[in-house]
Amino acid sequence: MESKVERLGLLALIKKGNKSSAIAMIGNAIIAAIKAFAAAFSGSGAMFASAMHSLADAINQGFVFVGSILSEKRPTPRFPTGFGRVINLFCMVAVIVVTIMAYETIHEGWHLFNHPAESEGIWLNIGVLIINLIVDGFILIKAMKEILHEAKVEAHGFQIAPAAFKNVGRSAPATRLVFYEDIVAVTGALLAMIAVIVVYFTTFDRMDGLVTILIGLLMFGVAFRVGYDNMIGLIGVSAPKEVADKVSQIIFSEPLVTDIYQMRILQEGRYYHVEALMELKAGLSLADADDIKFKVRDKLLLDTDITDATLGIIEDDGVKSWLPIDKR
Repeated sequence: MESKVERLGLLALIKKGNKSSAIAMIGNAIIAAIKAFAAAFSGSGAMFASAMHSLADAINQGFVFVGSILSEKRPTPRFPTGFGRVINLFCMVAVIVVTIMAYETIHEGWHLFNHPAESEGIWLNIGVLIINLIVDGFILIKAMKEILHEAKVEAHGFQIAPAAFKNVGRSAPATRLVFYEDIVAVTGALLAMIAVIVVYFTTFDRMDGLVTILIGLLMFGVAFRVGYDNMIGLIGVSAPKEVADKVSQIIFSEPLVTDIYQMRILQEGRYYHVEALMELKAGLSLADADDIKFKVRDKLLLDTDITDATLGIIEDDGVKSWLPIDKR
């Protein structure tokens, strides 16, 4: 019976894992294999670089999917704040993989720039890159929708992309990694297609090497951006202003709360830990004040992104400490 319960618990954790990274892992593994075959057949350096990038993406997103599962584990007495930062550790491993792949790609690009190789099978390369664009485009759109879902933002049609860029900081680290990597994947596939066409129809053979180097530099850019985001995530970072505004609105929805003396919201992965000291209307009994505190805490915990709320109460001191949202 115990092993069955453990299996059910593991399945529940897997279901909570980041869906974008799971889809991206499968899609990029398939694309990497197709590109590697095309690169070996045609000798295209740009196709090789694109294959390396897809392979790096597949490995990274596999790491990140495992990390997203582990980060969903419930808090324990030894780890009372939970395992939210585990995903940051796995993303840092992914950064190392991307950095190594980026170096190898630039190294190969420099070699091809100095010693251009003959490229064959233009239609095979273009066909593979079109498949790449379709698959990575689908993954990118999926990641954008996941960002909006995690940020609880509504957007449709052509508004999805700008809304995703605006709210990417409020999404889970795993979703951000998929988002950034697939921007580079789609851009890299377009650049590789340009290189294949230019090399085939002109005498500018060095275009292959230039594009390969450029794709490698884009990979370095992704590594830096993802590395920075997860470094501050490991240190501990405050929640975005939008989250603080939402929490303050929930607290002030209780009529007898007159002010927020101080508040701190710590972001761990895509979850938040709320600590706040509320000011209540003067003259309340201790029992009534406690009831208000627990009522506000229950309201906060209805938000699935808030894992815990530690609230304190004091009597209104007559000094306004928390400015309304529209006056900040």
